Amino acid sequence: MKSESNTETQETIVQFKNVSMEFPGVLANDDVSLDIRRGEVFALVGENGAGKSTLMNILYGINKPTSGEVYVKGEKLESFHPGVSISKGIGMVHQHFMLVPSFTVAQNIVLSKEPRKSGFIYDLAKANEITENLVKEYGLKVNPKDILRETSVGIQQRVEILKTLYRGADVLILDEPTAVLTPSETEELFQVIKRVVKEIGMTVIIITHKLYEVMAISDRVGVMRQGKLVGVKETCDMNERILAEMMVGREVLLDKLEKTGETGEVKISIRDVFVADDRGLPAVNGISMEVREGEILGIAAIEGNGQSELIEAVTGLRHIESGEVFIQGKDVTELSAGEIREQGVAHIPEDRISTGVSGHSTIVENIIIGKERRRPFSWKGIHLRKSSIVRYAEDLFKKFDIRGAGISTRVESLSGGNMQKVVVAREFSYDTPVLVIAQPTRGVDIGAMEFIHDKIIEKRNNGAAILLASADLDEVFRLSDRIVTIYEGRITGHFKTGEISKMDIGYYMTGDRRETKDE
Repeated sequence: MKSESNTETQETIVQFKNVSMEFPGVLANDDVSLDIRRGEVFALVGENGAGKSTLMNILYGINKPTSGEVYVKGEKLESFHPGVSISKGIGMVHQHFMLVPSFTVAQNIVLSKEPRKSGFIYDLAKANEITENLVKEYGLKVNPKDILRETSVGIQQRVEILKTLYRGADVLILDEPTAVLTPSETEELFQVIKRVVKEIGMTVIIITHKLYEVMAISDRVGVMRQGKLVGVKETCDMNERILAEMMVGREVLLDKLEKTGETGEVKISIRDVFVADDRGLPAVNGISMEVREGEILGIAAIEGNGQSELIEAVTGLRHIESGEVFIQGKDVTELSAGEIREQGVAHIPEDRISTGVSGHSTIVENIIIGKERRRPFSWKGIHLRKSSIVRYAEDLFKKFDIRGAGISTRVESLSGGNMQKVVVAREFSYDTPVLVIAQPTRGVDIGAMEFIHDKIIEKRNNGAAILLASADLDEVFRLSDRIVTIYEGRITGHFKTGEISKMDIGYYMTGDRRETKDE
């Protein structure tokens, strides 16, 4: 995005002066000074733990800085609380939406600031009218009467933005706003951002790790590394490669990864599988697919369309209502998760916190889990060989660049990205012919992403059969040899990676099925 106005002459609307934020043992923000201008799109990028979310949480009033000052519209913030920031015109849309699924769209938008009749009776008709007026003003199309849980993720994000705008925000912070959107929904969001910036002079701050989006939408970009602001640049003077190098302090290569070797025999066979979700409703509706050794089959789908349930079914974490799953020719349909792992399956789960790690346990305990009875880590499966375990864990700790105080650190104290490295280190250290991977780099910075991608490709090139599900289309396109699209629990498309563009595949992800291409 290139603003028509001269950004050098724009008024400063938000100012950080020598802001530091220290948590026990961690300096999250280190003497940050930054000006953000009225009527610009400002992108804030950096690795996990770089301090960008902490800085924005200070602005939104969630955190109080250890030292330094914050000014909004020339006035110093004397107290730090979301209510104070909201009253100053600061709004924030978090990556994980804060909405009530059973409420209507309108009820969510006016929540905590509901219109009343006679001062105390909830005026639902007025709430619907307010929503309709917001839709007309900002161009974010929603139906006020829709029940939120029945809407798409893209609509829910619009509701979050409209809720923020209803509260009078003229500085809008968006945390990873496109993480769950299709390419077409992303483009629609960008059009809205451009409209509110150009027509009403709103300031938009975007926290993102997608560098091509920085180039597409922002006027200026600030780069953070290890708590410090290492640079603020006009976007027109930058490119993705320079940004990536500023973020990690070295050259980063995120080009399409080349395949070596040939595909072999079928290792994963999914045959007409039906699976229910947690409510007992159909989630996977007759899906069939195969993955061969030496290939990656990527699943492209908007969250909530059955891909999570499918992955859980394949790995034994969810009951299969009907159909069959074969791993290396063996029927594993009725086997437990532990029994399936014994058939040569490693699994990186979607939710690292609930199913990927034991937060109260240490890094070494998480890395060794499942192997503690194997040689050389135990004597006859009875007595643990602690020195061998420590050497093994320390080797993986270094190899996978896990950043913590040491292998005795509790996993719950790590950042999300480092938690993910613990999971990856454990699962990739298994010499298994089959890998089932869900959201491998969610919440992971660009340097760690590059590392994890390289490890996935290394496994593929060494002959592993890999089933990959990711909400990040860039990731699916970069890693996959073939791609299937899923909508409402059914396959809507099947492509070789080079056969279709990211924009076109978005149609299949929303159920707009065109002529399906097979191998």
